[in-house]
Amino acid sequence: MSKLSMEIEAPVNATLSGGAAALLNSGCFCISVDKDALHRALESELGSPGLAQLVEERCPHALATRPVFLSSEHRERMARLIHAVEHVVAMPSFRQHVLAAAPAIAQHAPGGAKGVFFGYDFHIHEHGIGLIEINTNAGGAMLNAALARGQRACCPEIEQMLPPSDGVAVLEARIVEMFRREWSLSRRERPLRSIAIVDQSPQEQYLYPEFLLFQQLFQRNGLQAVIADPSELVLRDGVLWHGAMVVDMVYNRLTDFLLEAPSSASLREAYLAHAVVLTPHPQAHALYADKRNLALLSDAARLQELGVPVEIQSILLAGIPRTEIVNPENADRLWAERRRLFFKPTAGFGGRAAYRGDKLTKRAWQDILAGDYVAQTVVAPGKRVIDLQDQTQSLKFDIRNYVYDGAVQWLAARLYQGQTTNFRTPGGGFAPVYSLPSAHDGAACLAR
Repeated sequence: MSKLSMEIEAPVNATLSGGAAALLNSGCFCISVDKDALHRALESELGSPGLAQLVEERCPHALATRPVFLSSEHRERMARLIHAVEHVVAMPSFRQHVLAAAPAIAQHAPGGAKGVFFGYDFHIHEHGIGLIEINTNAGGAMLNAALARGQRACCPEIEQMLPPSDGVAVLEARIVEMFRREWSLSRRERPLRSIAIVDQSPQEQYLYPEFLLFQQLFQRNGLQAVIADPSELVLRDGVLWHGAMVVDMVYNRLTDFLLEAPSSASLREAYLAHAVVLTPHPQAHALYADKRNLALLSDAARLQELGVPVEIQSILLAGIPRTEIVNPENADRLWAERRRLFFKPTAGFGGRAAYRGDKLTKRAWQDILAGDYVAQTVVAPGKRVIDLQDQTQSLKFDIRNYVYDGAVQWLAARLYQGQTTNFRTPGGGFAPVYSLPSAHDGAACLAR
């Protein structure tokens, strides 16, 4: 029996630690981020004077005040599902099918780069998981690294759940190595020397403080680093420039996924000419982040047609909510079933233009029919009860797996109220994830 086959025969529902995680998420208020330690990390350890104040001013709800508890069973199931998706995306039949319908720039060979910081986002509840979407420029990794430096344990039971003391340093080293590997995979002969962190009007972006953290990390490791708008890049004599700096690599934070905006013209030209290593790139977005792929990955008949092994199919179908592309043929049925569905634009991000079916109006439905949308079966998010200003509030959460080349690098939760994650909820934002051992019952923590 294959390893994957044996994994499928393991219980699919969370056992003891799943119930314990839910118990702690609903009743543990006694631990929080050590704000003084977090301030010191931002100001001194990370070498960014004024950054703590900038975070407070620019994105006051980016870092949550409480952790989220996760069972080891849920963590393992997410890892198996990520492995299954990566298996399918590597299959020639899948790649040919997806790229044949993709824009020309997505069909362009990226030169070896895999794409940094994929975000596999899950909804978690006591008895299961649901892969809601995959992002190919997932933000927050460095903010979560900073947040991890401010974690403190209130009791021995919690202390065993914390990452090892050197975990953040190991993560940061892996981040730098990841970018160096992207460079070597692109078959560049000399060492990587410079990186441009690129987004539209980066100083105005909500997560601009994270760009500063990345810049500091790269510089601490001997790399030149700038934060730039794509319009500031110039292709000259086969070389991409930012001012007087030759740009070896672009860390792409743009939501202009296909580099179609006029401001992206030089970057697009440099990418197509292999004058720069771009990561992540348009082909990665087409293969992973286009939400039409979730319709394929949650359809048993189509997986069979692609030749996906049965054991992989089982993992995908158990963990990806049924997703369909909205079209005239299924419109009436989807409208009738709307209360159990969530509607998302195929190339959307950050919950923009997404609609919960039970809140859907006729006017919004016409927008959906006129656009490119998928309908996804609703999987309820997890719940985390927090205490804020002497009152308890129930927040929703999802779990983001930061992934590179199929390997999970870090887990983070996002706490929020409302329809989608929004970083506008007091007490919400990115939250540390504490993983419970399988036999943990949560009672000792709550008894304190």
